[in-house]
Amino acid sequence: MKTARNDGCRAAAKPRHGLTLIELLVVIAIIGLLAAMLLPALSSAKANARQVACLGNLRQLETAFQMYAADNAGALSQNVELVPEVNLTFGTNAWVYGNMKNQTNDINSQPIKIGELYSYVPQLMTFRCPADSTVDEGQPRVRSYSMNSWIGSAEMEAEEEQTPFRFFLKDKDLAAGMPSATWVIMDEHVATLDDGWFLVTMDNSRPFASLPATRHQNAYGLNFADGHAEIYRLRSFATRIPETQAGALAGAPQLEISATNSDWLKLKGVTTSP
Repeated sequence: MKTARNDGCRAAAKPRHGLTLIELLVVIAIIGLLAAMLLPALSSAKANARQVACLGNLRQLETAFQMYAADNAGALSQNVELVPEVNLTFGTNAWVYGNMKNQTNDINSQPIKIGELYSYVPQLMTFRCPADSTVDEGQPRVRSYSMNSWIGSAEMEAEEEQTPFRFFLKDKDLAAGMPSATWVIMDEHVATLDDGWFLVTMDNSRPFASLPATRHQNAYGLNFADGHAEIYRLRSFATRIPETQAGALAGAPQLEISATNSDWLKLKGVTTSP
């Protein structure tokens, strides 16, 4: 027998409501607060990842540098100042060719490919810092790094007459110095990056004529003759010349740097030795 339906005994269903405006605003505020807390951490993690990748590039280039010397009776790949600026063939065994101030070179991979180190590290991305965002005509520039002016040529002997400091033409010259405290290739600032030659005047005649990069949170990467790489943080100057589009830097001013500048002294201290 069917039991009679008793609707009166069934509890009345509660009406369903969405969030009120106040509750919605609270949720939005909480999400915004969490985003504000997380975004700096994410940005820092991204910057750190690029820094690690840059150090990886520099270590690979140092390995290529050493392999070249091993294959050429200890002779180091050539590194001389590019004169005139439009000339691509300044040497017969240059570590890299090209002028990043020349629009026919800065987005052209060929000057890198004909350099002596490319066959040992045949990846174009290795020659460009991952944090380098400079472009020309919408295309990324192909190189971010330059080599110590005291390595790969005797030009500094002519630059600084009767210098007490040594220049390095063979691997035995580096071994006789302080390999763990002699930098080879570094991340150069876009304002001065042109050829593959990074000028350091030990007589203080032109402090920071070539500028280290600032794109790693006011720091730059450099490798050393013993194979390791480091990040050097800039203390006395940092972002007074911003690293931006290559074309916007044609008239960038040179920094007025004292010979007692701590960043300059630190760089000099690992450039060469008496």
